[in-house]
Amino acid sequence: MKKLVRPNDQRMLAGVLGGIAQYFSIDATIIRIVFVVGLIFTTFFPLALLYLAGIFIIPNERDR
Repeated sequence: MKKLVRPNDQRMLAGVLGGIAQYFSIDATIIRIVFVVGLIFTTFFPLALLYLAGIFIIPNERDR
């Protein structure tokens, strides 16, 4: 069973996007590019809040 975690090896900031990429088996670079484009088009605020929420909600890989 797959679990959504923030991996230690795919971190740029907190590992949220790396964890999402790992969960869906997609390259993390693609997820990061889509996220940055989304930040630009949503004027930063909504996706930044979701990212911050992901930091607190998604557990670290070492905490499993």
